[in-house]
Amino acid sequence: MEMTRVALRSAVPEDAGWIVERHAALYAQEACFDDSFRAVVRGVLDRFFAGASGRGWIAEQDGAPAGCIFCMMEEPGWARLRLFLLEPEARGTGMGRRLLETCMAFARENGAGAMRLSTHESHEAACALYAKVGWIRVASRPVQSYGCDLVEQDWEILFAP
Repeated sequence: MEMTRVALRSAVPEDAGWIVERHAALYAQEACFDDSFRAVVRGVLDRFFAGASGRGWIAEQDGAPAGCIFCMMEEPGWARLRLFLLEPEARGTGMGRRLLETCMAFARENGAGAMRLSTHESHEAACALYAKVGWIRVASRPVQSYGCDLVEQDWEILFAP
């Protein structure tokens, strides 16, 4: 599928409902996550919109939300990628890479020398994208989360000075 009429814009508090609902629905459908995941997503958004340092983006395709990503600044020199999501119909279009590269550029431009993220190995397409753009998996461990047996992974990327 080719990417058509895609625009990235800053996430605003009014996007929170869509972000929470789409994360809950897609993760339930694709990874069997239970409803406890909804509260985790809501908590991240509450911290972000309460003034956490960082930025979020919504990708719109033909005027409708099709993806999101957030960059949250952590301790000096580090940023964390959060809430990266693509609607199924937007996958394979280049939108994910565009969101990821936008997020990474923001982190670099705002003083981060590195980024980290946590994900699960079941998110194969996302993990492949991270590896393709230079992220390194630094940890992997079995966990029981969101009503599932998962393998949680931590990834990092160091930016050239």
